[in-house]
Amino acid sequence: MEKNQRSVVIWLLTGCFLVFIMVIVGGITRLTDSGLSMTDWHIITEVIPPLNENAWEAAFEDYKKYPEYQKINIHNDFTLEDYKEIYFWEWLHRLLGRLLGVVFIIPFFYFLIKKKLSKETLKNCYILLILGGFQGFLGWYMVKSGLIDQPNVSHYRLAMHLTTAFITFAFTFWVALNLMYPKQEIMHKPMRNLIRFAYIILLIQIIWGAFVAGLNAGWIHNTWPLMNDGKLIHETVTIEQTPVWRNFVEGKSGVQFVHRYLAYVVVAMVLWIGYKAKTLSKTVSQKRGINLLLFLVFAQFTLGVFTLILAVPLWLGVLHQVGAFFLLGAMTFTLHRFSK
Repeated sequence: MEKNQRSVVIWLLTGCFLVFIMVIVGGITRLTDSGLSMTDWHIITEVIPPLNENAWEAAFEDYKKYPEYQKINIHNDFTLEDYKEIYFWEWLHRLLGRLLGVVFIIPFFYFLIKKKLSKETLKNCYILLILGGFQGFLGWYMVKSGLIDQPNVSHYRLAMHLTTAFITFAFTFWVALNLMYPKQEIMHKPMRNLIRFAYIILLIQIIWGAFVAGLNAGWIHNTWPLMNDGKLIHETVTIEQTPVWRNFVEGKSGVQFVHRYLAYVVVAMVLWIGYKAKTLSKTVSQKRGINLLLFLVFAQFTLGVFTLILAVPLWLGVLHQVGAFFLLGAMTFTLHRFSK
């Protein structure tokens, strides 16, 4: 890494870290049903939460106008103190989003003025700016879906919001890696193409993981390796929705089925990458990437099994999401080292 690029790399990796923290807080927000607690979207004023009891009462009264309270929480002796708790997580999630925007934009203009960004890096930064703005829009678009007539956000919009966060992290990391490893590595085109394919499979798995989360599909079929009643494919997988194909994108059993068995495909792909890499002459960074992939894919698979068996406790659900984040990071690093 060139010395004059060190500050740019630190800036990009700080962005990666903040996206990571946002994903964790977003996972907690989802698992605690906190995402619909803030019913308005004010970019500036909502940075400061209610500061006195009257302000809290006003926010709570506004929350009562929407489906989550009217259809669910009104029957659960839901109090102002309960509301404050769920409000905190959504407020923190949005605050981190604004902080991420500030951390990106201010240093970006500084580096632009100081001419520290190459043409390629500058082009990539513009893409990051678009991704960040789109991610904010998707957050609003997702929350809006739960404030109309149903007390839940659309699982499709949740998947878009979460997947875009993962892609934003991965692309930011890739741009940082370009600066950290400016020299050409040993090129292995077949290996690169294999990792690319595995990368696509992993992204699909992340999307279906978001579907599982959005539909609360992790609270059923809490057995492994077989589904309920000792079945490889439970009968409910294909009968919840019509036509049949909708079961695999909208049915709880069908969505869990895809996520459950696609995990085996991800593991198999990483094992195949590890096997093929044995015959190649590799650099130190390429070896590290492969070893990290092998370790993380088994760690993530194990976390997924226990998350399912224990019916998604909060800490384990968040940890499983963190595992997916690290696995995507390892896949990004490995693909980069076999691509440059």
